[in-house]
Amino acid sequence: MISGELKRYLRDNTPIRISRSLRDLAYRAMQAKEELTARLCREPDITEIAKELGVPKADVVTALESISDPVSLYEPVYSDAGDTLYVLDQIGDGNDSDGWIDELSFREALVSLNEREKKILYLRFLRGHTQMEVAREIGISQAQVSRLEKNTLDKIKGN
Repeated sequence: MISGELKRYLRDNTPIRISRSLRDLAYRAMQAKEELTARLCREPDITEIAKELGVPKADVVTALESISDPVSLYEPVYSDAGDTLYVLDQIGDGNDSDGWIDELSFREALVSLNEREKKILYLRFLRGHTQMEVAREIGISQAQVSRLEKNTLDKIKGN
């Protein structure tokens, strides 16, 4: 009974609650990884582990990620004479300065386009239409769409 209470305490007092089935799959995946490493004389990839267990690859990835301990963004990674480098400093940001500068440049370039050029770009690149579909919708030939698209892209690039 004491052993069971200790296990329950350790299970319930973790930062994130993980289901038993997910934990069990993670441990089975780790065992399969060790067995495959010994058998193949190299570290197996996720696909091989999933095949060995007979479960989808996504489930193995989720299970293995679920048992890794969470790390604070303010966990020091490196410290040298007062200059501490944190995990937060190592994480990339999808909204870096180049991204928003490019977006502003693109928006500025769109202002210089006429409605027909904007519509062609919108249909081609945002809606994923073919040149034939765009031609049908606008009422011009596919060759004209191709030429207008090329000229518009050149205009945006500044050529």
